[in-house]
Amino acid sequence: MQLTILGVGSSAGTPAIGCQCATCSSTDTRNKRTRCSSMVTLDDGRVILIDTSPDLRLQALRQQMRRVDAVLYTHTHADHLHGIDDLRAFCQINRCQIPLYSYPEAVTHIQEKFGYTLRDPIPTYWDLPVLAAHTIEGPFEAAGQHIIPIPIMHGKIRIYAYRIANFVYMTDVSEIPESAYALLQGVDLLLIDCLREKPHPTHVNVEQSLALIERIGAKRNVLIHMTHELEYQALQARVPANVQVGYDGMQLDF
Repeated sequence: MQLTILGVGSSAGTPAIGCQCATCSSTDTRNKRTRCSSMVTLDDGRVILIDTSPDLRLQALRQQMRRVDAVLYTHTHADHLHGIDDLRAFCQINRCQIPLYSYPEAVTHIQEKFGYTLRDPIPTYWDLPVLAAHTIEGPFEAAGQHIIPIPIMHGKIRIYAYRIANFVYMTDVSEIPESAYALLQGVDLLLIDCLREKPHPTHVNVEQSLALIERIGAKRNVLIHMTHELEYQALQARVPANVQVGYDGMQLDF
């Protein structure tokens, strides 16, 4: 399977509007960060998307995406959900309904705010997204893959990280409950939140992210969901050898 990181930016993206700091002014394309999302491409060509950022259209054009077979939502904050309408293109191209998966509160939020996208039976016209929302509270299958949701904390709310085979995607984490570590054993590839230098009430910072990486013990680790306060080359120069600073378009096999 192949992982493509569609975006590694925080809610504001990088460059940040109105900012002229070194990161926002950088010509290094690895400092150009769209909002956070990733996709897993399976051996048979099917695609599992993790979150739909507001930049999904641009990300899909950049990566020449032509299909989405399932969407896993980590949570429903705007920078992870509000690209949901851009799923319409994939429904139109492939004439298919796309299933969405998340925890109960997230599914309720999608039903209340984006109910027009949830359409059953499948319509004759494909003028809107054609989606189906599924509540999951334990291991499940999507696009033929066994997937394990991992409950983590994002400030005061419980959200999901996801494990597919030996890959874990963990964004917007402030704390990992002790009970969740059993689900993280044997991970080879970990994508993990790393917001900024200073502590934050709902995200881990650089120091905390590196401490979680050491405890989880994955062979390969990639930092995601970064603000413009973190410059790519400066951060890469100071992290351990088993840690990479993520960037938009980065591809990894697992």
